[in-house]
Amino acid sequence: MKNIQIALSLLLVITLNSCDEFLSEIPDNRTQIDTPEKISELLVTAYPDKSYVLIGETMSDNVFDSETQSSDVDNRQSYNWEMQTQLGADTEADFWNASYEAIAASNQALAAIEELGSPESLNPQKGEALVARAYNHFMLVSFWSNRYNPTTASTDLGIPYITKPETELLVTYKRNSVKEVFDFIEKDLTEGLKYITNNYKEPKYHFNVDAAKAFASRFYLVKGDWDKVLEYSKALGSKPTTLRDYVAFNAAPSAQKPLEYSKVEQSTNLLVAYPNSTARRGYQNRFYLADNRSDEILGSETNIWGKSWLIFTSSFYENNVLIPKFYEYFKYTNVTAGIGEAFTGVVLLSNDEFFLNRIEAHVMKNQFDEANAELQYLLGLRTAGFNANTDKITEANITAMYPVVADEYTPFYNLTPVQASYIKAIAEARRREFIQEGLRWFDVKRFNLVVEHVTKENGQPVKTNVLIKDDKRRALQIPQRASDSGIEKNPR
Repeated sequence: MKNIQIALSLLLVITLNSCDEFLSEIPDNRTQIDTPEKISELLVTAYPDKSYVLIGETMSDNVFDSETQSSDVDNRQSYNWEMQTQLGADTEADFWNASYEAIAASNQALAAIEELGSPESLNPQKGEALVARAYNHFMLVSFWSNRYNPTTASTDLGIPYITKPETELLVTYKRNSVKEVFDFIEKDLTEGLKYITNNYKEPKYHFNVDAAKAFASRFYLVKGDWDKVLEYSKALGSKPTTLRDYVAFNAAPSAQKPLEYSKVEQSTNLLVAYPNSTARRGYQNRFYLADNRSDEILGSETNIWGKSWLIFTSSFYENNVLIPKFYEYFKYTNVTAGIGEAFTGVVLLSNDEFFLNRIEAHVMKNQFDEANAELQYLLGLRTAGFNANTDKITEANITAMYPVVADEYTPFYNLTPVQASYIKAIAEARRREFIQEGLRWFDVKRFNLVVEHVTKENGQPVKTNVLIKDDKRRALQIPQRASDSGIEKNPR
């Protein structure tokens, strides 16, 4: 945020010109957002240009110590749930800053719409700005606050919810409570959904109708409002044809797979971004999806029918496993010196997640027949040699494969034994579906899962770090620059 630059410009103008001259000039060199076209252009920046993928993934139980030689400090700190000390792409501080910059773009767009008299013709831009503002705050509160729990949300520290453009030089922001943040998100989301549209040159780089509903299903899943999840996912049906086609994906040439995964032409992809990120190179990190952890998640013994998964693992880097999901575009700033920045295609919302959210809502509503049919359909599309006549999902095989373990899955709401087995089955399906995309961390938090990270030397464990239930480290520490500006830190 450019308050200091703007203030220095103002001081310079005051020094060099008379008061009358100063008042006759535009006080800074920002582009005036005073036309519908400029508002639309501004909203292109209402999405973070940094990524959470490596942050979320490395903190989760998807990673393992491969002992790959790596000097990545961020990777080690995330693995140990320590506050990151670095700046740059894929760091906590940069994702925090990028999210608030995106929020600032939404706020400026909304202010400009209001200044133009809020005509109905600008309702699509208004809808996009509101939903984007809700989404960015949701991602911030999901990483930097305790998990949502209605019994503690009014006292848990949230994040500052910003709804107005900055107009002052130095602003000290107060952290809203988690409840306040969720209430603001719901207000923005509900209002924005009234106006959201598909009328874009390329809708999947914007919050279109389906992307907004998919985000709503994620939000209400965390909040525990199952009826809302089912309401927003109603149009999917019980056998959507818009889920990822792994047979077609696996048939693509190896070099093409990363591009295929995130391209907007894929029917499952609802919202796609190209943040400044090196997530594609994450396999070079020491703490990543290593071969033994890969077997634990993707081995045939994890398939309810004992068959192989269609989820493709592309290559190995020493002991690390790469799943070809990330296409990297490297933009050279100096071709001769080989200097530039990496931008990586990331799927922010998809029909695959949307459908899994729907299945989970069925379970929580005790609609097990619907859950069985839909989970069978989803897993069948991801299973080699699936036979719809013999490969069935039933309560018996779910409870047998996913027996209840005392104090394992502990959301803020109660689970019956049958629900607990199904929730574990769905969480494992979600884990596998979005492996290496950072989304497992969301389930680690909302289900309060215990995570154990082991550090090794020469193949032998030398340190075990356990993220226990309600561990304070589940809420990332506020970035140093933000806390230096007066934002209250998380307790440790």
